[in-house]
Amino acid sequence: MRRRELLVAATAVPMACMGEYAGLAKSPLEDRQGRDESRVPLGFDGHSMRAMKWKAPQFVQFAAEQNLDAVLINNLPLFESLEEAYLRRLKIEADRHGLRIFMGAGSICENGSSFNRKYGDAVSFLQKAIGVAKIVGSPVVTVRIGSLKDRFLEGGIQPRIDASIKVLKSLRHVAIDAGIKFGFENHGGDLRSEEVLSIINEVGPDVCGSMLDPGNAVWVMEDPMKQIQLLGKHVVCTSVRDYMVWETDEGATFQWTAVGDGLLDVPAYVQYLKTMCPAVPLFVESISNSPRPIPFLTSQWWTGFPDTRAADIADFLALCRRGRAMEVAIPPEGMSQKAFDRILQRNEFLKSVGFLRVHGAGQIG
Repeated sequence: MRRRELLVAATAVPMACMGEYAGLAKSPLEDRQGRDESRVPLGFDGHSMRAMKWKAPQFVQFAAEQNLDAVLINNLPLFESLEEAYLRRLKIEADRHGLRIFMGAGSICENGSSFNRKYGDAVSFLQKAIGVAKIVGSPVVTVRIGSLKDRFLEGGIQPRIDASIKVLKSLRHVAIDAGIKFGFENHGGDLRSEEVLSIINEVGPDVCGSMLDPGNAVWVMEDPMKQIQLLGKHVVCTSVRDYMVWETDEGATFQWTAVGDGLLDVPAYVQYLKTMCPAVPLFVESISNSPRPIPFLTSQWWTGFPDTRAADIADFLALCRRGRAMEVAIPPEGMSQKAFDRILQRNEFLKSVGFLRVHGAGQIG
């Protein structure tokens, strides 16, 4: 998006988004009944509005205002409290608007680069998250290893996979008793789809599925349309955005975009979700304006992918040839980066939701 285009977009956004969200009139529950069950449920991943610094209640409010079906609170610290009374109030508010809450824990990999010991060791942390999920009515707890850097730690990604599997297996019966599935996420370039599938099969598909992120599939040299074919029947949660990727001297660069602005075959993707996992919401996690390199023409890159063959990235290479370089948008003169980010993130999310509604996701009207 060029500066002129962004400035025009900025003037069209209510000033409420510049501070704490003032919002539109809330939709009463009776206006949210009678939903079209033939359409893929559409949800709000709170990370889309990360510049707002919202917590769980604001996520619920915004999702209701946008007439969505579900809200994803994908990190335990996003809850202001883990006390039962607070969590029950949050669920009551979501129920009032006809919203389902899905939730995530974060990294459960103690030997990885991103594990946070705020809640204790990995088992204690995940057990606490299962308890929260049960109270708020989430059918899943999403989990992950961490990021691309975990592929370059000593021993590569496999020790991180093994540690995560051990944690999940230790709490299999706790999750089953709570009626909850683990959703293992490909997050920040840490896992390829075949590695996610190996985790699901080892822990057991009865209690572990995929938290599907097509944007992150690009980071590990995958075509997201192939990812959903491999993992689609195991999907229990999603975190979706579009993407652009293009060739560079060192390999490729990619940038995430609003849905409809990139290379994703949106009608086909929505149809895959409808066919393979029809009850799972399509959660929009719009992240834009942040190009990232994939230097696969350097030898150092392949130390993180020692088992990946040339044939494994053929579809990705074809994707690169279809792409085009994208400019980075900057704030118009006189606008702070903070205000710019809030406007851009809101615009990108609403654009994504609007495009998806045209193609069979979410409620119309």
